[in-house]
Amino acid sequence: MAPAPRTTVVRGKTPPPPESPERRDPTGAITVIDAREHAGEARDTAELLVGTAGLAVQDSGGYGQSKSLVVRGAAANGVLVFLDGIPLNGAGGMADLSQIPAALVERFEVLRGGAGARYGSGGLGGAVNIITRSPGPNLRASGEVTYGSWDTVLGHVAATGPLLDGQALLLLHAGRSDGDFAYEVDELPAVDDNPLTPQVRARNDARGGGGLLRYRRRLPGGSRLDALAELSLEDRAIPGTVQNPQSSGNQELGRLALGLRWSGLLGTVGQGSARGFFRRDGLEVTGDLPGAGGAQRHSVGGVELEGRRMLGARQALTVTVATSGEGVTDAQDAQSASWWRASVMAMDEVRLFSGTVNVVPSLRVERVGPYWLLAPKLGASVALGGGFDLRANVGQSHRAPSFLELYIRQGTLLPNPGLKPERALYADAAVSWHSESGVDAEPLWSATAGGFGALYENLIAYELYPPLLARPYNFDAARVWGVELEGEAHPLPWLSASASYTWLRTQNRFGDPRFFGMDLPYRPRQKWVGRVRAGPAWLNARTEVLYQSSQLVNRTGSRSLPSRTLLSAGASSTFLHGPEVTLSVEVKNLLDVRAYDFTGFPLPGRAAYVTLAVALDRDASTPSASASEEPHASTP
Repeated sequence: MAPAPRTTVVRGKTPPPPESPERRDPTGAITVIDAREHAGEARDTAELLVGTAGLAVQDSGGYGQSKSLVVRGAAANGVLVFLDGIPLNGAGGMADLSQIPAALVERFEVLRGGAGARYGSGGLGGAVNIITRSPGPNLRASGEVTYGSWDTVLGHVAATGPLLDGQALLLLHAGRSDGDFAYEVDELPAVDDNPLTPQVRARNDARGGGGLLRYRRRLPGGSRLDALAELSLEDRAIPGTVQNPQSSGNQELGRLALGLRWSGLLGTVGQGSARGFFRRDGLEVTGDLPGAGGAQRHSVGGVELEGRRMLGARQALTVTVATSGEGVTDAQDAQSASWWRASVMAMDEVRLFSGTVNVVPSLRVERVGPYWLLAPKLGASVALGGGFDLRANVGQSHRAPSFLELYIRQGTLLPNPGLKPERALYADAAVSWHSESGVDAEPLWSATAGGFGALYENLIAYELYPPLLARPYNFDAARVWGVELEGEAHPLPWLSASASYTWLRTQNRFGDPRFFGMDLPYRPRQKWVGRVRAGPAWLNARTEVLYQSSQLVNRTGSRSLPSRTLLSAGASSTFLHGPEVTLSVEVKNLLDVRAYDFTGFPLPGRAAYVTLAVALDRDASTPSASASEEPHASTP
């Protein structure tokens, strides 16, 4: 899987916009990935994220197959994922990145480290906010189609422009893939010189589609209203495992997400926002599989109110009040459950020594079902001069097990009523440096070096439950520590490069002596990614490399996935203007390295894709360049 370059947030004295990740967590380890820079590169959402330091993607196949995130050693169900602020962590507490088409995405805002104080229960390892494409003031129509290996076809069309005194965007997308690539297997590994048997990856096919509708309008007084409606449908085959392959069985997935947000000024020294959201997920497993039949529906809806007020020239107080309810039903076994959650968060920002030092304490008190959770955090940043900055954080986060994990079977995922809430005590620190600004106001050179550590109690992780199922378990205790290094260079207008390295160490502690001191499953110890891009818009080329070390797939250490080094390359050319036409080619896994998922099935080998993108712009009759900007007051 090919990585994408990152943009590490460089903190300065310019006030960030209210919805920026830096405003949400002023001292956090934040990376912003602009997906628009990778249009035509035939990437899915997981491929765009995997280049970020501290993140590992757990992949279970090609297009449309399940993909989840591990951040700083926290399990995939300990990482919060949002779509424009709407929580996506659904059944089992995990967010499946395969259900977020890259065509929807404008950028990713990634916070690494405990996110409980700012984002709530579930943010043990971090949080990812997926920002969808924004409507614009000018008429613009665009489309893109990709065709590649194993009859993979992806496409989308979009239109944006002025509508009803505001701006609107409509995007429709669809895709499919057979995923039937060839591979070779040694059926008698204990026998020397045993000939390899050619096989074809079966039941790796998927298809899906959906749409996105966004509307934005400026209101009297400078406030703004944003509305979102998103629909996603997917149908994918269930292969089983290498030991128990399946000849039938499909998983049908669906999501409807609705959001409405008001943001504006509160007097002359404050800002405020109000958000309401609703999300409904559908899951149905069909075929000759355990638990097949019946449609499960998971619904969640809530509101969030936030206000930020200046307290003098050097201090700002932010208060957030949120409440939501969620419920699940299963037609097959008449299973149902629901509960309510509410929280209050307060964050103080104090600037000292003429803004050189920024101290940010915060605290969230949260009720999730039957559990009371407390998430404090203390962060600080120091501008050292000469382009150097220092930041550090320490705090506590929680994740309450969902009632799905506790009581309700979710297709091939079994419940475990004995689960306990997770808790993480964490700390991190990093120093960053950036040179003077160059191309597009970006620093010519920038680098960040940091370390982190966390102590987990009752960490929840899914493990295979033979023959075909998975079940969550608590680790009595675990500890995680590591190092993250990042660097970017923009030495010339037509040349850019980026690289990141992550070293991660995990240990199971206490509890069952059989697992004491062993690495946690699905956590590779090392990951290195790099990317170079060269050339003007009319013809440019790129190359990328991803190295990931071996990782365990169970607590006993009896099964592991080998290390992998994936090399990819591509080129793009915008050879026409008015309309703008871009042709791109991409070759993934250039060396045809054979990697495997956690079930033992091979992942795709070498693959090639061709993408054609067309865009037509027309000036709108009501231009407003500032219409998309966030209203904001002065900040300390």
